[in-house]
Amino acid sequence: MKLGGSLERRRGRGRSFRLPGAEGGPPLPRLERELLVKIGALVVAGWIVGYVLSTRVLFPAPPPPGDLFEVPDVRGLGLASARELLSGSGLTLGAIDSLLHPSVPAEIILGQSPLPGQVARPETPVRVTISLGPQLRSVPDVRGLAEDRARIVLETSGFLVRSDSAESEEPRGRIIGVSPPPGEQVVLPGQVRLIVSMGPPVITMPLVLGLLEEEATTMLDSLGLVVSEVEEVFRFGRDQGIVVEQEPASDVELERGSSVRLKVGRRGLERGNND
Repeated sequence: MKLGGSLERRRGRGRSFRLPGAEGGPPLPRLERELLVKIGALVVAGWIVGYVLSTRVLFPAPPPPGDLFEVPDVRGLGLASARELLSGSGLTLGAIDSLLHPSVPAEIILGQSPLPGQVARPETPVRVTISLGPQLRSVPDVRGLAEDRARIVLETSGFLVRSDSAESEEPRGRIIGVSPPPGEQVVLPGQVRLIVSMGPPVITMPLVLGLLEEEATTMLDSLGLVVSEVEEVFRFGRDQGIVVEQEPASDVELERGSSVRLKVGRRGLERGNND
């Protein structure tokens, strides 16, 4: 066995493997090189064909837009004026929508699509929304109803309600007046003013003790109170014809027409009874 041969075999085991055709490796055969070139050419050709099909057949680019016109602002115009303006701009008046508006008169354009300043192709229809004007509603007659009930009726009808009060012979809390009057047409949301009864006028009972009967009766009558009963009482010769008692007491609040009872002193009342 030769020592040199053993070393050569060990060196051969440590050498790295190289692909054919790689640097330092054995050269590729001629047929294999031609096959690789053909495969690469096919890949490139397939990519080009796919690109052309997708851009020209499946997803073609839109045609050039040609002339474009700026959309004019037709808001605030009537239909006839808007149609003329659009026609002069190369566009047409399209669909017409409508809605109620509390302040814009009827037949006036509120909005449009496309919006003003955008560009559009010739003869593009412009859709507009016109006003139908404000909504009108008759004021319902709520006179005689309680305030809370009248307010519900008016507010559910679309009205705004405010209340004032006034003295009246009607019971407290009843509606005695409506403004605008019932039946009048009002633009919604319109305001309706209610006049609510405070009830009959209230009178403070005056102090009539110490007055003569005639003076007390005159005072009470001028205030709208009614002296319903005058009772004479014996006062041992004192307070003849003078009011010594009153009912109700002073400072009590009464409605107009309320009854008042008086007691007046009379001398000799006891002797007259014995006769």
